[in-house]
Amino acid sequence: MAQDRPQRESMEYDVVIVGAGPAGLSAAIRLKQLAQAEGREISVCVLEKGSEVGAHILSGAVIDPCALNELIPDWKEKGAPIDTPVTDDRFMFLGPAGSVRFPNFLFPPLMYNHGNYIVSLGEVCRWLAKEAESLGAEIYPGFAAAEVLFNADGSVKGVATGDMGIARDGHHKDAYTPGMELHGKYTLIAEGVRGSLAKQLIKRFALDKNAEPQKFGIGLKELWELPPDKHQRGLVLHTMGWPLSNGTGGGSFMYHFGENLVSVGFVVHLNYTNPYLSPFDEFQRFKTHPSIRPFLEGGKRIAYGARAITEGGLQSIPKLTFPGGALLGCSAGLVNVPRIKGSHNAMYSGMLAARAIVDALASDRAHDELTDYEEALRSSPVNTDLKRVRNVKPLWSNLGTLLGVPLGAFDMWMNQLFGISLFGTLKHGKADYAALKPLSQSRPIAYPKPDGVVSFDKLSSVFLSNTNHEEDQPIHLTLRDPAIPIRHNLPTYGEPARLYCPAGVYEVVYDADGKNPRFVINAQNCVHCKTCDIKDPSQNINWVVPEGGGGPNYPNM
Repeated sequence: MAQDRPQRESMEYDVVIVGAGPAGLSAAIRLKQLAQAEGREISVCVLEKGSEVGAHILSGAVIDPCALNELIPDWKEKGAPIDTPVTDDRFMFLGPAGSVRFPNFLFPPLMYNHGNYIVSLGEVCRWLAKEAESLGAEIYPGFAAAEVLFNADGSVKGVATGDMGIARDGHHKDAYTPGMELHGKYTLIAEGVRGSLAKQLIKRFALDKNAEPQKFGIGLKELWELPPDKHQRGLVLHTMGWPLSNGTGGGSFMYHFGENLVSVGFVVHLNYTNPYLSPFDEFQRFKTHPSIRPFLEGGKRIAYGARAITEGGLQSIPKLTFPGGALLGCSAGLVNVPRIKGSHNAMYSGMLAARAIVDALASDRAHDELTDYEEALRSSPVNTDLKRVRNVKPLWSNLGTLLGVPLGAFDMWMNQLFGISLFGTLKHGKADYAALKPLSQSRPIAYPKPDGVVSFDKLSSVFLSNTNHEEDQPIHLTLRDPAIPIRHNLPTYGEPARLYCPAGVYEVVYDADGKNPRFVINAQNCVHCKTCDIKDPSQNINWVVPEGGGGPNYPNM
């Protein structure tokens, strides 16, 4: 039984930033840089739900340093953990037993990785956090922003962190601590993909009224340590095709970097139609391909994680501002899908929002709309980057891999050479959750058992994500109607949460006689990928933040 909440303490800042990823940290750094340049004081607070900065960061990642070059021009001299330039860029199409490598000249220059770097984005964020703190920004890891606070006029006042020490049944444990209110003249939401606060704000202010539905993928990633003779430092390899069908979008990446490390990842577009499909098992099957397996045999898998990716691009970007704040980075959907890159756009968004806020504060404004930020981003390199690739995703979704991808490449060439598209700007259509077909219209998929050499099971994988949650706390995966999983999703779709979840969070459990199915949520396994919030066909699952510090602890993903 829930108890009355005691009065929360509050702290006042000029700017409150939710999320210590590339977008949020770039905003904090730029705010402090501009304040110093103008001889002013601007107080900045950054909240991060992970146990430390970078704990929840998961990305490929090959980064384009264009935004970092502007934010911190001397990043090399300052020792940024960015030291593996791309030296070999390959792209292959996989069939069931063989592969074809595409010549690089087929791809427009925007797809080249020359001048880009392979990194651990978590390590980059930890470095950016130190830069932000050295400038005077306050960063608080382990505190999850759980609630948006509003002024009497409806503008955003700030956020509140979640209460700590609440038991699963709602009573206050001995270690109970109420959340803290962080008030800001402006609040920047940089939670990443499908953030719980961003979702509320988009709905409350109808920010997506004039945008296409946001599209998503799920990205699964493993970090491997290879024998030195197998490591090819600087190699970037992308594939598409097998094991996915022509009608299921997605592909893989393999990035060799650092000291004998390789990032291996697999992306499945979440508009797939077959409820029997398991993204995790597709990833494991991919690694058994004869063109992929030799890269990994003899190596050791040392980390695993998963995260949703925004894929809607230009058409799906919502209105970016609301009274009292703005959306940044992946909260705004700024990923370039064909390039599989979003960090540079996230950083640009943070920098542009910072400039708009500094100008607003100089005019003694607060809690109004940062229209200058929206205008600046819509005419920035971010817009140029996304405009050139805007039709790749809808062409792929509507026409499949074999026809849609070549037409997407043609469209990118037209945009590159002539600044036009013969297709105009295509629409995405329905949301990803609405794409799933019933079992009666779908073909079962038989996945091979993991071999323990290059393919593995879910639970051993989750172990490598270092995921941990206080078990005696309210479940952060909430159901709008607890009856729907068994009453509707199970007979219609086989309860697909069992399969699309990459961490074994959801199960359907039966009695010994095979009767009385029950829907079980193993919330302690959750890696915060948000796939369930996106793909549930009944939109019955609502992901909210658990206690701060819970979730995965990625050391170098």
